[in-house]
Amino acid sequence: MPYEDLNEEYLNGFEAYDGHEQVRKCELEGGLIAFIAVHNINLGPALGGLRMCAYASERDAVHDVLRLSKGMTYKNAVAGLPLGGGKAVIIGDHRKDKNEDLMISMGAAVESLDGKYVTAEDSGTGEEDMVAISEATEHVTGLPPEVLAGKGFGELGGNPSPLTALGCYRGLKSAAQFKYGSDDLSSLHVAVQGVGAVGLELCKLLKQDGVKLTVCDIDELSLTKAKEELGQITIVPPEEIYAVDAQVFSPCAMGASLNDKTIPQLQAEIIAGAANNQLQKEYHDQMLADQNILYVPDYVINAGGVICVGYEYFRKSHYNPMDFEITRERMVAHVEGIGRNVEEVLTYAREHHLNPGEAADRLAEEKFLGPDGLESTNSEEPPSFGTNGGKTLVQ
Repeated sequence: MPYEDLNEEYLNGFEAYDGHEQVRKCELEGGLIAFIAVHNINLGPALGGLRMCAYASERDAVHDVLRLSKGMTYKNAVAGLPLGGGKAVIIGDHRKDKNEDLMISMGAAVESLDGKYVTAEDSGTGEEDMVAISEATEHVTGLPPEVLAGKGFGELGGNPSPLTALGCYRGLKSAAQFKYGSDDLSSLHVAVQGVGAVGLELCKLLKQDGVKLTVCDIDELSLTKAKEELGQITIVPPEEIYAVDAQVFSPCAMGASLNDKTIPQLQAEIIAGAANNQLQKEYHDQMLADQNILYVPDYVINAGGVICVGYEYFRKSHYNPMDFEITRERMVAHVEGIGRNVEEVLTYAREHHLNPGEAADRLAEEKFLGPDGLESTNSEEPPSFGTNGGKTLVQ
């Protein structure tokens, strides 16, 4: 299978390039092209999902994998995971072009990086694809519980959506405490954009607290399920969700929903949701601040999913950089700690006169680059990221 590492001269032509450690082009079964980007491995192997999308061109795919892999470095660092950031993309329509042979060949591509990169499901891929990938590499996580059962760590696998929602819920409570001086949500009205796997689970948690909910979704089946499981809710058309007179706006759908057109419509005082890449442009962080809206950075509050698959990988690969035994209870506690992470970011932003997005980035960079923003120099040998490598502190 042909592999080609893209050179720096070519990568410098991309705005999203950030001195990535490695970007590999891979020709897969059937002639489809994939790119794997490893952004930074200072903290550990680069963990990030595999996206399959019908990109218009290879340049579009490279831009996306560069952008997303960098984002994973920041996300994993702020989440307190001893993991770096990476991402993989396949150019193709997941509804027509995906098959088991393709995914096995993708597993071989992952294996070719010798453990620098660990893959998981993302947009256009799922648990069954990770099972196929696992035939060719151990550097995969997000496997279904039935595959992991009987191997001593099955309780760590499965759908991460409920725990992603739990982390978002804890983060929202911290944001309310920061904004209003109380984390009691019972008097709040929350507008939730998207009631898919994570959005619906978040709504369930908010409903238990007595929160008034207004929701939208482009999928009628999702709305029907939400009505059945949540009871009394208000449903509005997707284009009207921004202007709902609610204290909290919670984006839980596609990215770039906060932009020049939508931000002026917002009535909310807090933005806290599970969607990725909520801000279309970096300056939208400042636009929200100018409207006195408290923005909780998306990669801080929605890290529950990556914590889940990270813990699964630690357990199954015997790479345990923690100072405790990897259990489901520890994993859930780590997810619930997202509330503390949100508090830390918001407090840091206030004390250093920064917007929350800037504060989150700086805190992440201090973790994976060192307090001076420079790569930490370490006299110790770097960890081996082979199948059973790594610093195994606790068996």
